[in-house]
Amino acid sequence: MHCLLFFIYRTATERVLKSSTQFTIDNLMHISESNITPFSSSIEAIALPTRFTFPFYYTPHPLCVLAAQELQQHLENQTQWQHDFGLDGSDATGNMFGVLVVQNSQGDLGYLSAFSGILANKMHLPLFVPPVFDTQALTPDMLAQQREIDHLKAEIKVIGSQSHYIELKKQLEITQQTAEQESEAFRLYMIEQRKQRKSHRAVVEKSNDDAFKTQELHRLARESAYDKYQQKEIRQQWALKLSALTEQLQVDDSTIYSLKEKCEQLTTGLQQHYYSQFRFLNQRGEHKNLNDFFEQPPQGAGACASVKLLNHAFKFDLKPLVMAEFWWGASPAAQMRKHKYFYEASRYLCEPILQHMLAGIAIDDNPLSQNPAEGKTLDIVYQDDDMVVINKPAEFLSVPGKVITDSVYTRMQAMFPNSDSPLIVHRLDMSTSGLIVIALTKDAHKSLQKQFINRTVEKRYVALLDGIAKDDHGLIDFPMRVDLEDRPRQLLCHIYGKPAQTTWEVIERKNGRTKVYYYPKTGRTHQLRVHSAHEKGMNMPIIGDDLYGQKSERLCLHAQLLALNHPVTQERMVFEVTEEF
Repeated sequence: MHCLLFFIYRTATERVLKSSTQFTIDNLMHISESNITPFSSSIEAIALPTRFTFPFYYTPHPLCVLAAQELQQHLENQTQWQHDFGLDGSDATGNMFGVLVVQNSQGDLGYLSAFSGILANKMHLPLFVPPVFDTQALTPDMLAQQREIDHLKAEIKVIGSQSHYIELKKQLEITQQTAEQESEAFRLYMIEQRKQRKSHRAVVEKSNDDAFKTQELHRLARESAYDKYQQKEIRQQWALKLSALTEQLQVDDSTIYSLKEKCEQLTTGLQQHYYSQFRFLNQRGEHKNLNDFFEQPPQGAGACASVKLLNHAFKFDLKPLVMAEFWWGASPAAQMRKHKYFYEASRYLCEPILQHMLAGIAIDDNPLSQNPAEGKTLDIVYQDDDMVVINKPAEFLSVPGKVITDSVYTRMQAMFPNSDSPLIVHRLDMSTSGLIVIALTKDAHKSLQKQFINRTVEKRYVALLDGIAKDDHGLIDFPMRVDLEDRPRQLLCHIYGKPAQTTWEVIERKNGRTKVYYYPKTGRTHQLRVHSAHEKGMNMPIIGDDLYGQKSERLCLHAQLLALNHPVTQERMVFEVTEEF
C-alpha cells in the first residue's frame, strides 16, 4: 500500500515539475481527490480567458485544445480499460469527451476530464470525474421500489398466462369476430331484400287492382318490419353471449387493471425519485435536479461530459475557466461526428441544466445572437422589372431568423418597397455564399418558383473539402431529415428522410484538400454540407463547416452558377460568379 501511494505521489510530482504551473506537495492529495490533471506542456505563453465558454457555440480556447490533446494521447496509450470506439473498422461508434480548465484557490491551473454516458460498461474510470449520479449503483430505496414493481409485473404475467383466462380471451375474440361477420351478412341480406321489395313495389303501384295493391303493399311492409326485428334479435343474442364471456373475464381483468395501475404509480414515483438523484450544483452552492428542468427528462440528460465537469468543479470549489468537448472514434451511422473534432454541448439534453449551473458566471456572448451581415452589402449581378439576381456574401441570412432579422429578404424589401411579390424564390444557408434570384412581381415569382419545383433550374456549387477524394466524379444519394434532438443539424434517415441527390466532380487536389463542383438534383436543407461530411458521401467535411466539420474563417461553399428561364420572356439566362477559397 505504501509503495502504491509513493508511486502515485512520484508520478504526480513528475507531471507537475514538467508543467509551468507548479503544484505543491501539499496539494497532491487534493489533486488526487478532485481529479485535477496538471498540464504536461508549458502554458506560460497562453493568455487566460476573461470569460467562460458559451457552451452551445464556441471556438476552443488554446488551453482547451492543449488539454484535449493530452487527453487524446492518454486515450491512445492507456491500458487500464478497454472500449471499442470503432476506429479499427468495427460496427461500434465513438463517444463524446470533455475537458474543463480550472483554477484552484491557490491560483494553480489544471484541467478535468470527463466522458458522456457510460464507457467500457462503467461510470467510474481513472482520470475522469465521476458521474453526477451513478445509475449503476441505485440506492436501497430505489432497489426496493424496483423489486416491488417487478413483483407486480410478475403477478400480472401469472394471471395473464393462466389457461382458463387465455381460453376465455380467445373465446371472446372469436365470438366478437363471429358476431361482426353474422351482423354484416344479415345487413347485406337486408339491403338485397330492400332492393327486391322496392322493385316489386314499383310494379304493384302500377296495378289497377286496388285490393291486390293494398294486400301486396301490406305484405312488403310486414317483410321490412320482420327483417328489422330479426336484425335486432341477432344483435341482442350476440350481445348476451359477449356479456356472459366478459363477466367471466371481469374478475381477472379487474385484478390485472388494479395491478397495472399500482405498477404505473410506483413506476412514476420511482422515476421521480431516480431523477431527483441527479443533483446539479452551481458556484452559488444551489442544487437543482432533473425534475426541476424537464417534465419528462430525455434519455441521457444529466450524463453529458459538460455537466459532469462543471458539477465536479463546483463540488471541489474549483473555478471553471474554459471548456470544450470532442468526439473520439467512429461516427454514428445517421449523424456526423468526426474523430477528434470539437463539438458544442447538446441543447436538447443540457441547455436548462447548464443555464442553472453557469448562473453568476461571466460567459462569452452567444455568437449566433450577433448579426454577421452587419456592414456587408448585396452585389446585384442582374436586374430588370421582373427579377434581380444577387451575389450573397457568406454569413448572411436569406430570410429573417428568430433573433436576427437582417437578411436578403429585408434588404430586398427595403430596396423594392412597392413590390407585390414574396420576393424570395429559393434560399441559401446563411454560411453559404453565391447566387440568389429574387422575383419582383407575383407572376415572376410564380414562374421562377415553378422552375425550381420542376427542377429545370441548373445549379452549380464549388466547395473545398478537408481531404483528398479518391475518385474524380460520382453521385451521392441518401435520404435526409432534420435531427429532432440536435437542430438545425440534419441526418441520414431511410425511414422518414426525403430523397437527396448530388452529382460531383473534382476540380483540383492540393495541400490535403479537394476542390469540387457540386450539382444538386434536390434542395434539402444542408444537403451539400451533409453529403460532404457523411461517410456515405464524400466523408470529407467542407472547410469551415461549423456544424459538420471544423470552424474556420468561412464556410468554403459557393453557389457559383445559376441557369434559368426569364420569368416573362422565357429566354434562357446563365449567371456565374466565381469565388476564391
